[in-house]
Amino acid sequence: MLKPTDAPELPRILYSCYASRSREGEQFVSEHIFGCQLAGTMLLDDGQQQHCFGEGSVWLLRRNQLMKFQKQPPARGEFETLSVFFDQPTLRAVSQEYGYQAEGHTPGPGVLPLTPSPLYTSYFESLRPYQQLAQPSQAPLLALKVREALLLLLQANPALRDVLFDFSEPGKIDLEAFMQANFRFNVTLSRFAYLTGRSLANFKRDFEKLFLTSPSRWLQQRRLQEAYYLLKEKGRTPSDVYTEVGFEDLSHFSFAFKKAYGVAPSRV
Repeated sequence: MLKPTDAPELPRILYSCYASRSREGEQFVSEHIFGCQLAGTMLLDDGQQQHCFGEGSVWLLRRNQLMKFQKQPPARGEFETLSVFFDQPTLRAVSQEYGYQAEGHTPGPGVLPLTPSPLYTSYFESLRPYQQLAQPSQAPLLALKVREALLLLLQANPALRDVLFDFSEPGKIDLEAFMQANFRFNVTLSRFAYLTGRSLANFKRDFEKLFLTSPSRWLQQRRLQEAYYLLKEKGRTPSDVYTEVGFEDLSHFSFAFKKAYGVAPSRV
């Protein structure tokens, strides 16, 4: 199995395979990811839109994005995906070697569905023999496969150079709009600060000026409001909604909900 490693010099190609049950969670996508759904279904939610990828689907995830995911194995089968991570040193090296440059920062969705093609199919099939090569000594071979994926994408979608070779960090953006769209993600305040183009101190200062309360208090109140709506209007259950709105565990959610609304979430 190819897995990411803590060693930064090892190229990252991840093969994910398991059976028997769905898995869900969220993550910060720190690098662009080129992925293919080999079997089962992948649901991705970037806070703006939900995408459903079935067998044979191909996608690109943009870096510096918050993402919720749900992985569903097929009936009587295994969930399988292959993902290639484009790290910044590799992208900068390819940019310098081939002259690829972004024409400027291009805002856009975090998930870019790609039109399946025989080229993509052949490439991901070619990765299967490499599933046992996730060792530091095999880094040169994996690096070639990562570069191959990058050049293949650019050949099929030349406009992606404005995404892949945009090396700018997040700029200062509309804080209210971002937080209203992303409060469901259970990430640190420093991560929210980075994604809105602020230092942590400036994020807290701007936040309190805008919302007239602290970020932590606002996040809890906003998540509880969303949970109440889902329970009351949509008929959801507490065990369904607590992670969806950004709480880490059910007991903490239940305690905070009862304190805010005077009733346990199971009684709504």
